[in-house]
Amino acid sequence: MNARYKRVAVKVGSNVLTRADKMLDVARMAALVDQISRLKKEGVEVVLISSGAVAAGRSELQPARKLDDVSSRQLWSAIGQVRLINRYYDLFRECGITCAQVLTTKENFKDRRHYLNMKNCLTTLLENGVIPIINENDTISITELMFTDNDELSGLIASMMGFEALVILSNVDGIYTGHPSEAGSTLIREVKDNAKGLSDYISETKSEFGRGGMITKASIARKIAKQGINVHIANGKRENVLVDLLDCHKDVPNTHFVPSAKPSSTIKKWLAHSESFAKGAVVVNDGAKEVLLSDKATSLLLIGIDSVEGYFKKGDLVSIYDTKGNQLGVGKAQYDSAKTQALLGSKKAKPFIHYDYLYLPE
Repeated sequence: MNARYKRVAVKVGSNVLTRADKMLDVARMAALVDQISRLKKEGVEVVLISSGAVAAGRSELQPARKLDDVSSRQLWSAIGQVRLINRYYDLFRECGITCAQVLTTKENFKDRRHYLNMKNCLTTLLENGVIPIINENDTISITELMFTDNDELSGLIASMMGFEALVILSNVDGIYTGHPSEAGSTLIREVKDNAKGLSDYISETKSEFGRGGMITKASIARKIAKQGINVHIANGKRENVLVDLLDCHKDVPNTHFVPSAKPSSTIKKWLAHSESFAKGAVVVNDGAKEVLLSDKATSLLLIGIDSVEGYFKKGDLVSIYDTKGNQLGVGKAQYDSAKTQALLGSKKAKPFIHYDYLYLPE
């Protein structure tokens, strides 16, 4: 096998790992583990982001009384995660491989220190030949701190680790020009950065077990591809899909999001996933907006800021808006909100946000 990539994040969704009767599909898990084991023996580093805990727990126990969405996820994931990781442990052990469980929440990525701690943990596991199996810790997550679903988490992991590719395994071959079951609907094999109207093709239907859907997958895929990482959406129920997809000599049906030519810096990759942690905001004038959105690498200067909103400290992440209320990006503030307000219009003070700590998605 001639591997297409050497460092890969693989995300497998709940609908891949769950049978029609809502029970965990152990045969599918075994096939996935076998494929990852084969890739590892070919020298490919793999991190697995696996859904399935809530589905596994749901098949084990029904609550004694009706619960709200958060409580039911806490109940089922606490029970199901044990079942899920034990099964993975046994399957990988049969292949002579050690796996490790890594549970996380969005809160763990809110600042650079936490972000680097997570990266160091995964790096250490990989250096020691361990397969990390990552999942959101639904037992302690609350709504506003949840990832959209594990698609978002997998994108963050792929970006953080600087992997060559992210493979998202769903229960369809990729993105189609219509609903996959409709006559005449065809698979979109390649999506480039300048592709227009992709959302027009995508169904808003969410999976039975997951929180997201194909819209989420496409949005995450485009975001990650802009950071210089290949993204493939493929059918996890297709036989040997993962090994075949990574084999340069084989052509597997999938939707490939082609990466941007210039990869982002590690700091900008962190910023790209940190918009929700912004503490306050600044509104920039039209002149500053034009400079920020130009091809020129530039910092945000105090002279370009019209107003300050909210309270933030030096080093906090701050959202950047134009005068019409459109969000332009996010960055790390070099002043607190009070000092920023006092220095508005200054031409001599150091930049409010240095270019190295500024993320503009468009």
